[in-house]
Amino acid sequence: MTTKKRFRNKYRLQLREKDHEPMHVHLVGGEVNAKFDLITLNLIAGDVPADLKKEVQAWLIENQLELIKEWQQWQR
Repeated sequence: MTTKKRFRNKYRLQLREKDHEPMHVHLVGGEVNAKFDLITLNLIAGDVPADLKKEVQAWLIENQLELIKEWQQWQR
């Protein structure tokens, strides 16, 4: 598992080794335990406050290709 980004010094966006499809990242911290799909960038599990969700999705848009490549490497 690797933390790719911290949001608000409370939430961590993580990639996990040997994770299941679909390609996704985990957002954890406080009461949040959620997943974002790396292709659609949609929230696919859990609940995230709307303002935090927008912040995370904006960062995912900028880093999507790198995250997909790294996710694929971790699954080998």
